[in-house]
Amino acid sequence: MLTLPRFSQERSMITCDANHNALCSPDVVPRNEQRIRLLSFNIQVGITTSAYRHYVTRSWKHLIPHQERYRNLEKIGFLLGDYDIVALQEADGGSLRSGNINQVQQLAQLGNFPYWYQQRNRNLGPFAQHSNGLLTRFEPQRLEDHPLPGPSGRGAILAQIGDGDDAIAVVSMHLALGTRARTRQLDYVREIVSDYRHIVLMGDMNTHAEQLLVNSPLSSLNLTAPQVCATFPSWNPQRCLDHILISSELDIANMSVLPVPISDHLPVSMDIILPSASPTYRFAQQ
Repeated sequence: MLTLPRFSQERSMITCDANHNALCSPDVVPRNEQRIRLLSFNIQVGITTSAYRHYVTRSWKHLIPHQERYRNLEKIGFLLGDYDIVALQEADGGSLRSGNINQVQQLAQLGNFPYWYQQRNRNLGPFAQHSNGLLTRFEPQRLEDHPLPGPSGRGAILAQIGDGDDAIAVVSMHLALGTRARTRQLDYVREIVSDYRHIVLMGDMNTHAEQLLVNSPLSSLNLTAPQVCATFPSWNPQRCLDHILISSELDIANMSVLPVPISDHLPVSMDIILPSASPTYRFAQQ
């Protein structure tokens, strides 16, 4: 594990290895080697919210375990099984409220992913382990854990899939609510992907696509936001806060917001066509 300097002396970028899921079994049905199926999902630690009043009346679920959470994680795990790379936001890394279960690891097992990584962003000891997660069927050639600038508690995970000119930088992130902090974070994300030709940015970005592509530091990357449908709140979507942004050189085969109101956000999916048929993209199980 190597720590490198970054924006401020108080924070550091860490290069690390993905965790291997020893329980992963080979796929029964071969996957399409010409495409990568992407999904981004803010899972709200497995809590279902179907009205604004539930943020108050069900707030206790953020503190103690309950059976609904386990059932919801099983539903999410079943959904994730159809995808190749998944960005998770608002997962718990194992604390009282999750029954001491690392939700990122559990979803990797439920979705049969060979590789997973948990980024802990807020450590509240035994009470909560606020985390981002990345699940992938490709072994990352490089994996970086980036605490983002601004108030503590926000982060990004960069996974390099493939190598050489065709390498794809996949970044899973959860950005700040405030415009000023979010702009600093986007500037940082722009820097860490600037050497890559192929880029995929996924996550809960807490703002609309136009702000991201036109009025933010990402404007220099020539990204596209093919999905602009609302994702929040899940019970009556009004705002498009969850995105998969891709570089213009990548082609899209399919995209959608999934009508799966398990969390307070809806998941976003996209199938991209690989830039080449290089064996460097081969699925781990094959």
